[in-house]
Amino acid sequence: MPLVFVPTPLGNLRDVTLRALDTLAAARLIVAEDTRVARKLLAALHISPPEIWSYREENAQRVSAAILQRAREELVAVTSDAGMPGISDPGCDLVAQARAAGIAVEVLPGPSAALGVALLSGFPLRRFVFEGFPPRTSGARRERFAESLRSEATTIWYESPQRIARSLADLAAVAPDVRVFLVREYTKLHEQQLLGTPNAVATQLSQPVRGEIAFAVAPALLSPNERSPSKDDANAAIDELLASGQRVADIARALAARGFGDRRELYAAAASRKAAAAKPIKQR
Repeated sequence: MPLVFVPTPLGNLRDVTLRALDTLAAARLIVAEDTRVARKLLAALHISPPEIWSYREENAQRVSAAILQRAREELVAVTSDAGMPGISDPGCDLVAQARAAGIAVEVLPGPSAALGVALLSGFPLRRFVFEGFPPRTSGARRERFAESLRSEATTIWYESPQRIARSLADLAAVAPDVRVFLVREYTKLHEQQLLGTPNAVATQLSQPVRGEIAFAVAPALLSPNERSPSKDDANAAIDELLASGQRVADIARALAARGFGDRRELYAAAASRKAAAAKPIKQR
């Protein structure tokens, strides 16, 4: 039997698909982020709830094997609290484990806040990147925003109502004039759509901020000398900093902040180049 990922409505129950209704009604086991949310949804959809198990980041390793064993024998539906399961939750790990175990996997099409905000933004979408949630600390957020802006693609983000003001402030510190499109409570009764600079969007947000939030950031218009440095540029900068006696971790952090790439990749490159430089030259 297959393991079926079933998107659930973000807010408006009429967004549920007929295939989703059929699958939820036929499932012998439903796997959900929060079993209470799942039971409320099933009741609203007039579906008698079967057995429901909790599957979230905290217990994923412990319950995955049992979920897959059930999927060998009967229909198992995987849901999230709202939207596409596996996006910003551990569902993608379950897919990989099912594939490895030879268990068929199906993903039903359905609601996605990331795609909704992307299209509503009106920003270029020939190339766009889903970034998930920004980091929790200000310094890491600014570094991540700066890196994403150098990608020259529209980026899509999720954020909590408790942190959205701080995230917009950090985005403004990095790129005060960049265009942002934010949707709060997408598809729900009090949906709010805002477009403008980071500071302008922040001032228009309903207070206190409540509900689910997704936002899109338009590609930055970079001048030629602001575009992403090449690998050769990064290696040259690494060698220069190594020669000055700086530590590998400090080099990676500094170059990431300057736009030379991902900090982990820069760390690996700096460590490799330091090790290569330390090797003695063999005499012939």
